[in-house]
Amino acid sequence: MLARLLRRQEMALLVCLILVIAFFSVAAENFFSVRNISNVLGQASLPLIAGTGCAIVFISGEVDISIGALLATIALPLIVVMNDTQSLALGVSAALMFGLAIGVVNGWLTAYAGINSLIVTLGMMFVMRGGVYLYTGQRAISDDAALDSFIALSDGRLFGVIPYAAVIAIILLSLFAYMMRHRPFGRQVYAVGGNPEVARLAGYDVRRVKFLCMIISSLLATVAGIILAARVGSAQHTAGLNFEFQVVAATVLGGVSLAGGIGNLGGMALGVLILQFLSNGLRGLGLPTEWQLVITGMIIIAAVAFDEAKRRRATGG
Repeated sequence: MLARLLRRQEMALLVCLILVIAFFSVAAENFFSVRNISNVLGQASLPLIAGTGCAIVFISGEVDISIGALLATIALPLIVVMNDTQSLALGVSAALMFGLAIGVVNGWLTAYAGINSLIVTLGMMFVMRGGVYLYTGQRAISDDAALDSFIALSDGRLFGVIPYAAVIAIILLSLFAYMMRHRPFGRQVYAVGGNPEVARLAGYDVRRVKFLCMIISSLLATVAGIILAARVGSAQHTAGLNFEFQVVAATVLGGVSLAGGIGNLGGMALGVLILQFLSNGLRGLGLPTEWQLVITGMIIIAAVAFDEAKRRRATGG
């Protein structure tokens, strides 16, 4: 019975998460405290939000590695408009419009121009990073408006415990998990990612589905970028550096296949939490950042190897 339960990916990930928490609760001082767990949830909110979009793109059979650069870039229209207008609504609207434009470009080039999504989003990543460098001159643009509602995105906590950023992440994750499991569009994403030709013969508009998935990914990364800008209180060219690799690692660890058509957002969320608690625990033990990177890298390789083995077993290869 136990072996059968552990064969389910989500159950195995949940057991892994519990073991990580149990180990560091014993090994690291103050790890299992309300304050620390609350902090981990706050830190996990950004990869949870961006990972939701990244997972949907993976399931559709494409990739999006421009999300880290988008986190840095999105702070520019947000901060500049807020400084000029003293309005959070206008700043957020400008950021969302910018994120939508990036998603449309990524989606059109991938779905309709037929360019590989890895190349498209890699190119977009360099364009946005370079653009931020050019605009800021490598200096931070500070948030002079200092609006209370904007600062609350970083410091505010529901009931004084749960960070607002984590609340936003849970709401978005739940909405998109429902869409992927119960709505026609979710079934189309799985069909397109599993076998585009079969999906086309079934009457699905493959290019439209991929186009929309890329837009969803950019918009969710934009929301994560808005929260990040609230935390650092400025637009910085170094913001979100290597963030895309953290998200990809958590997504693959959560069982979302790079080959498309396999995985779910619940698994992705567990993958994010495992990596966040692991990183927090290693810091609590005083392990140098270099070793944290090595361990994270080994987990990524193991997760990708497991994904490849699973794909070969499924296809009989």
